Amino acid sequence: MKCTAFVAEKIQNLRIAVIGDVMVDRYFYGEVKRISPEAPVPVNRVRRINSVLGGAANVASNLANLGCHVYVGGVTGDDDNRKILEDLLEKEKIDFSGLIKSRQRSTITKMRILGARQQMLRLDFEEVGDLYPEEADAIKQWLLGLIEKGLDGIAVSDYAKGVCSDAFCQWLIRMAEAHEIPILIDPKGPRWEKYEGCTFITPNLKEMCEAAGQTVPNEDGPVLQIAQMARERYRIKNVVVTRSEKGMTLVGGRRTVIHCPASALEVFDVSGAGDTAAAALRCH
Repeated sequence: MKCTAFVAEKIQNLRIAVIGDVMVDRYFYGEVKRISPEAPVPVNRVRRINSVLGGAANVASNLANLGCHVYVGGVTGDDDNRKILEDLLEKEKIDFSGLIKSRQRSTITKMRILGARQQMLRLDFEEVGDLYPEEADAIKQWLLGLIEKGLDGIAVSDYAKGVCSDAFCQWLIRMAEAHEIPILIDPKGPRWEKYEGCTFITPNLKEMCEAAGQTVPNEDGPVLQIAQMARERYRIKNVVVTRSEKGMTLVGGRRTVIHCPASALEVFDVSGAGDTAAAALRCH
């Protein structure tokens, strides 16, 4: 069997749970030809609306497109944007039985207004706060049910909106370790105590510097040094730093160090770039 065929077959057999802050990204594309008579603001005549999966749901989408069997867990509101989210997940054939509906929240939605390919405004709809006990318990029971059926990996996507609290992250890591399931975390913020003991962590260079408490240039040596420090301090098995045009650096056990260069591309919207790298890494 060829190597590519073997890898494709392996990926398609993986069962991955994605847990974190799920979102809907909505784009309103229009044209601007005049200023409003009501106020000194441009009038955007909307021509097209596009909705895509965002946040942890974007990670789930990336994994589904790689051929994995994907299950997503988190919390949303019981609203119109939840319906949009469900339709998008169904289209990607992603199991969203772990998405808890809450009457105390709205579905996190980021609405971007664009005119002539230029982003003019972004509107965020969200209520930030840690999971309520009943919400956390529901997600835990859902995940335990998946583990009983067989799970190959857990991906945690933290956007600091509330799902990935300190206590919940540590519960996830302990549960994954107890069942020998790899757990990958896309971190948010400088405090990594809640990620201690995970299998993979995938910060970008800015996040890596924040966690290390120092700013270093985007060069192999300095990046390697702070990644090794973080790995030892937080008992993380593998630290993968995404470095924009420099690619990524992986620091693992047994002195494993890998620097992967990147190919430069001109992009219009960088939303979800780190998520894409994290999703692809988990499947290789």
